[in-house]
Amino acid sequence: MGKMEFQLVTTDHLVDRLWFQDDDDFKAGMNGVAVVAHLLEMEVLSFILMSNHVHFVLCGCHDESLMFINEFKRHHSAYLQRKYGLKEFLRRNDADVQKVSTEDESLERAIAYVQMNSVAANICLHPTGYPWGTGNAFFKLTPIHGRILATMSRRSQIKCLRSNIELPECIRISDGYVLPESFVQVRFVEDIYRTPARFNYFLSNSSKAKRKLETNPDLPSFRDQIILSAIPDLCRSLYRQPSLNELSSGQQGEVVRQLRRRFNADIHQLVRVTGIVYPEMARMLDSI
Repeated sequence: MGKMEFQLVTTDHLVDRLWFQDDDDFKAGMNGVAVVAHLLEMEVLSFILMSNHVHFVLCGCHDESLMFINEFKRHHSAYLQRKYGLKEFLRRNDADVQKVSTEDESLERAIAYVQMNSVAANICLHPTGYPWGTGNAFFKLTPIHGRILATMSRRSQIKCLRSNIELPECIRISDGYVLPESFVQVRFVEDIYRTPARFNYFLSNSSKAKRKLETNPDLPSFRDQIILSAIPDLCRSLYRQPSLNELSSGQQGEVVRQLRRRFNADIHQLVRVTGIVYPEMARMLDSI
């Protein structure tokens, strides 16, 4: 491990929009990670795709890791433009690349930090319950499942991956996306932790786990995508309009107040899913 370098890569949290609006967006993101990692020959140790930001632990120097995240942003931006007509959506979404030491258990803590993001967000009780990343990739008792990419026609591969890049034949696909354990450095990560118990120790003691305990651990939380999908139905049921854009400011205020009550959504989540700027959202929530 002496000459190897590792980087923790984190993008800024988007405040008023989402990287991933539904499961299809997440699947495109999962495939994008595999495609970009293969294209740039980047070794991925762990990663997680959250609704408005992403995290990676990569094996490589600073410049290689920066190139990876920029290419991943470009790749996913192209997908978002094709699906939603959004141009240069992630261009100003900055990324931070920090070197991770291998001499003081920093690498173990960095991987645990990434794994625990979904738990800290109250989306699931354990990283294994979150599919969009490597949450269920390590120390598995069951063999990897999914369909081997080599058994699919070239046309089917391109349609599934949304890319002409040819991935290794050993890649496995399940439910329309690449399974992380078929391309991330699973054995290497497991060797770092040595045992499942030691791995769980770092998960339980990560900064993300402590943050969850410091907040209300019993407060239910709904994913951004669930709230986003509820908005059109709420607009129709309240005002017979298909979207927030069709409503007056007062009507929008009633919709966001209903979202807050029904989903226990805080102001930051409401800003993300609606695109309404923070000051205006605060005014809506404070009005009677």
